Amino acid sequence: MYFDSHCHLDRIDLDEYDNNINNLLDTIQSNLVTRMVCVGVNLESFDTMYQKIDAHPQIFCSVGVHPGYEDVQEPTIEALVALSKKNKVVAIGETGLDYVNTTNDMQWQRDRFAIHINVAKETGLPLIIHSREAREDTLKIMHDRRIVDIGGVMHCFTEDWEMAKQAIDMSFYISISGIVTFNQAANVREIAKKIPLDRLLIETDSPWLSPAPFRGKQNHPGRVSLVAEKLAEIRKEDIETIAHATFDNANRLFNLEN
Repeated sequence: MYFDSHCHLDRIDLDEYDNNINNLLDTIQSNLVTRMVCVGVNLESFDTMYQKIDAHPQIFCSVGVHPGYEDVQEPTIEALVALSKKNKVVAIGETGLDYVNTTNDMQWQRDRFAIHINVAKETGLPLIIHSREAREDTLKIMHDRRIVDIGGVMHCFTEDWEMAKQAIDMSFYISISGIVTFNQAANVREIAKKIPLDRLLIETDSPWLSPAPFRGKQNHPGRVSLVAEKLAEIRKEDIETIAHATFDNANRLFNLEN
């Protein structure tokens, strides 16, 4: 069994599945994926996302505002705490910093990140952190705000081993996506070899980042098995070992029963 620790199920185009989410879920289940977390990216879409997943016991979710989204409703501690009380919410985020393609002052991102950290501290829920080209600022905020007391996951990790190690030292998991299968992602494969098995997660970030041999096609959580297979290959471990460990790790992180 597999656990996709980070997907955006509500953003998958259902045209390929006769506009029926149950057909999509059948495809996912046929790939032995039995649990997934549908990650929130803004407040405007949260209710619609929650309605789509509410009837499906294998799908959980998070609440947060993506660091790269500018023209959206700004989160408040009160709003995020209120939404976090819904039954399926198991994490806060995705949050963090994204300095790609930006030239303006990023203080608004740092302020937004701090709000999510405060919410995680208040609710006791783990953080889902996104960090792109913001390594030093991300780590500084994590250290300064004693994020070690919260825990969480560095999602879709593509930075360096030193950042991964510091995050692990702060009780974080490191999640590897389909990028690990890309020819040009040698750095991700080298990092993936070093992550302790008890700190490793897998994800699709679907509908994006479809792993080889499906690059360029719409992704779905069923393909997280391909991420696990690549990890087993490069780490020289059995696929059953990867599947079992990442499943147990995700359940532990999100405080779910096996």
